[in-house]
Amino acid sequence: MMNTRIINAPHSEVLQMLQRRMPPHGRAYVRDHSVGSIGLVQCNITDLFFYSDVAMKASDVFTVEVYGTCPQHVTSLAILGETSAVRTAMDAIQAQQSAF
Repeated sequence: MMNTRIINAPHSEVLQMLQRRMPPHGRAYVRDHSVGSIGLVQCNITDLFFYSDVAMKASDVFTVEVYGTCPQHVTSLAILGETSAVRTAMDAIQAQQSAF
């Protein structure tokens, strides 16, 4: 099971909420870069690593795990960057997901 969403032009409060669930290097990225869009992928941990790699190979994006309440079963991946880059990365993930 995989759920995806894209947030274009995220509100500053949404970025703050997301940062509370990120490791320190993710918070630093958000602090130091303009985030035009956020792609969110909810999946199992194996797919999280796979889709992170797919996203970074497809486009100039930053990926980071978003901590949840049950990370051993379902977790989330945030894909951050410019809007067109995030869209390209998310399209690549969807293409891989459809291939299985």
